[in-house]
Formats: sequence, C-alpha cells, structure tokens
Amino acid sequence: MSKQSICDKERSRIEKMNKFQLAYKYKKVGVVIAVVAFALMIAKKFVDEPEWVKPILSNFLLIGFLIISISKDKIEDEYIDSLRAQSYRLAFILSVVYSLIQPLINYFVDVLLNEEPKEFYDFSYFQVLFFMLVVQIMFFTQMKRFNS
Repeated sequence: MSKQSICDKERSRIEKMNKFQLAYKYKKVGVVIAVVAFALMIAKKFVDEPEWVKPILSNFLLIGFLIISISKDKIEDEYIDSLRAQSYRLAFILSVVYSLIQPLINYFVDVLLNEEPKEFYDFSYFQVLFFMLVVQIMFFTQMKRFNS
C-alpha cells in the first residue's frame, strides 16, 4: 500500500465522520427522550430513589439533546449546514467561557452572601455538556428563524 492511498482512505473516513447526521425522524425521537428524562428528573425529586438513577437520567437527557443536535432538518442544504457549523462553534466557545467564569461567579456570590467561600468550585461534565448542547440547539434554531 502506498502512502498516498493510506492518506486518501484516512481523509475519506474523516469526511464521512464530518458529514454524519441522523435522519430528520430522529429529531422527534430525541425530543421524546429529552422530555421523558426531564419529567422523570422532576418526578424523582418527590420520590426516594437509589443513587444510580440520577446519573442515568442525566445521561438520557444528554443523549436526547445530542440526537436533536445531530439530526437533519426537513430541508438540509449548504446554508443550513453552515448555520449548524456556526452554532456548534458558538456553543463550544461559550461553553469554554462558561467553564472558566462559573467558578468565579460562585465565589463572588458566596462573598456577597457572607458565606465562607469554598476553596475550589467544581462542576460536573453534565453541566458543561448540557450547557453546550442547549446553547447549540438554541443558536441553531434562532439563526434559522432570523435568516429564513
């Protein structure tokens, strides 16, 4: 095998991954998963449940939002593809900013409330991924609406 053919195969695989999207019908599946997971998260507040329930529901909520995020629209053209890429870029940048600023905000709120500030504010992967997916979906929806 030549070096060129290996590079071509690798480039082809990357292009396939870059263009991966689910069919439009999966958007509804993602909405159902997210709504059911969210409803169960609210319901579990009123019921004693085992510790393992919360992370599972959180993961299902993330999966639902991910399915919504990577599902095609009814009309999927280059313009929609461009809006989707812009929304992912904005979501990524805002998530990084959120991750850097949130611990500072928590610290200053504690100081303002005259509480003893904690040494380090940590937050979970769920918060960052949830924020990123929600921001991406919101930006994509708004950009489609404003540019239609």
